[in-house]
Amino acid sequence: MDKLLATIRTPADLQKFSQKELAQLAGEMREAICRLACTRTAHFASNLGVVELAIALHTSFDFSRDRLVWDTGHQIYPHKMLTGRYDEFPTMRAKGGLMGYPNPAESDYDLFMTGHAGCSVATALGLRVGDDLMGSISPRRTPTEGWSGEGSNRRHVVAVIGDGAFPSGIVFEAMNHAGGLKKNLIVVLNDNKMSICPRVGGLAESLDRLRMNPFYTGLKSEIQKYLNKVPVIGDPVERFLTQMKDAVKAGLLGGMLFEDLGFRYIGPVDGHNIRQMQKYLRMVGEFQGPVLLHVVTEKGHGFQPAEEDPTTFHAPAPFERKNGEVVALKSCAAVAYTQIVRDAVRERMKADARVVSISAAMCQGTMFEPIRDEFPERFFDVGICESHAVAFAAGLAKSGLRPVVAIYSTFMQRSYDQIFQEMALQNLPVTLLLDRAGIVGPDGPTHHGVFDIAYLRPFPNLVLMAPGDAADVGPMVQMALEIDAPTAIRFPKADAVTVARQVKPLELGKAEVFRTGRDGTIIALGALFPACAEAAERLAQEGIEIGVINARFVKPLDASTLLRAMKDSPFTVIVEEGALMGGFGSAVLESAGDAGIDASRVRRLGVPDRFVEHGGRKELLADLGLDAAGIAKACHALVKSIPQPHRVRVETRQRV
Repeated sequence: MDKLLATIRTPADLQKFSQKELAQLAGEMREAICRLACTRTAHFASNLGVVELAIALHTSFDFSRDRLVWDTGHQIYPHKMLTGRYDEFPTMRAKGGLMGYPNPAESDYDLFMTGHAGCSVATALGLRVGDDLMGSISPRRTPTEGWSGEGSNRRHVVAVIGDGAFPSGIVFEAMNHAGGLKKNLIVVLNDNKMSICPRVGGLAESLDRLRMNPFYTGLKSEIQKYLNKVPVIGDPVERFLTQMKDAVKAGLLGGMLFEDLGFRYIGPVDGHNIRQMQKYLRMVGEFQGPVLLHVVTEKGHGFQPAEEDPTTFHAPAPFERKNGEVVALKSCAAVAYTQIVRDAVRERMKADARVVSISAAMCQGTMFEPIRDEFPERFFDVGICESHAVAFAAGLAKSGLRPVVAIYSTFMQRSYDQIFQEMALQNLPVTLLLDRAGIVGPDGPTHHGVFDIAYLRPFPNLVLMAPGDAADVGPMVQMALEIDAPTAIRFPKADAVTVARQVKPLELGKAEVFRTGRDGTIIALGALFPACAEAAERLAQEGIEIGVINARFVKPLDASTLLRAMKDSPFTVIVEEGALMGGFGSAVLESAGDAGIDASRVRRLGVPDRFVEHGGRKELLADLGLDAAGIAKACHALVKSIPQPHRVRVETRQRV
């Protein structure tokens, strides 16, 4: 089935293939990606778009010695197939299988675990400088042994970054530094006109001008004709390009931007023409100083449904194919927390013209497309620029608006300084929606949103909420947009569940007592509340009566309700879908310590002090003991460990 692909054990095996065979290999790689996408959710369109680029890179450089950093990393699948992982490819994103992002534990060809956007240029520059310094202080080695050494151009360092990630502030910080250092560094700008959704902003428009400008199209053609006449890339080409530089800068503002940062700009280049890319990559490999190679690709290339709708096919649900066409996307009828939160925000935007929404290139992921379409004047997509998103929201709030910033928990970390300085310190009513809080499943450790409680708890003024179930969502969104304080609401990437009960009205800083029990109490934070309720029901069938509290708030903490439960219960189990270190349980224990309450009968369930690998969300929660069975098991163990006399004293105190 994969005649050529199956023979590749290292990228060196590519050298035996002709150009015709490389084109055939590209087709086999796309077919392997399609087969994977039929079995499980995977990053799809972005990987289809870089197949030829990955082949060209690995046939132009030797990355067993040279350096390659893939920015963001979700387009890593072709690279993994070319670096000896084809046999394991069907396990991609499955528990115990290949990670959907670069992973140094899998291969020496993966230098960094890159799941966030924009850092590739900085880390690649660090590698370049580090290699040069190590070469100067270590015994001199030959180029084949790896050290590049100051002044040597034998070890290349390449960063591949997409146009969606390119506007990130850290990219320009790194380029500014690289331009000043004048080190040999190759940045490949993969321009497919997309991040997850269509890219936005002034830089996107500049790249469009570069790609579409008739003058440059002609110039590119002339360069290609010249390259075809020169079998060996070297000084003649460099002289020719130098002579054309002023004309390029005069005609194209985008190229001028890169040149003014100290980078030599080359491109645009057809990112699906392997031979052409090989020529350009080998050419820029001979340059001295930093160079940016602009490669134009098509997201979803080679698979028509993905070409026509790259947003839907960015990471689609598993789909069925017939004769190469998509028959159906497998859909889930359940409603996700993300959708319920979106609908609550939409209702508030209808009721209050001051409410505005902000996305950081995640309009599809946060399901805000209906808001974008219904309120175009009050919806802002800032691109992959989370720090700017929060600072921008602070300015909006200062003017009297009520901004909502919808960003995944793991990406909200990138705006930490702005949450501190521009939002909390100013006590501005900005609402942060932390989607994907907790365990996210197949995306793995770069994307698990388990640290937000710990990183938000220390900020004065900030209100931090977590809906226990779907019934809590609407009231929390309404409260966040009505109180004069910075707020954050965390919720998971999961189907929304409603616990059957008479829902207690939401009050600021007040927990909800769901049930009481003489044998112990579970304090649940966030969307694990239904699992805690189920665990209590299972235990009740065994004659063990366990109370359950839906905490609702991390800040302000309902100390009176929670500490009373700790005093009156034989034991207390605190359950949270977040890091135990500095998390909600820590907040409760700190409060107990301040009140002088004995916490020896308290147990915390959450994410331990390690990075959780990828796998199905339910699988990972079960491994962490955070499903109903695990919570019930923890309570069982405590029931057995609590001495009977103590339980009698507690029951007596409860009756009194």
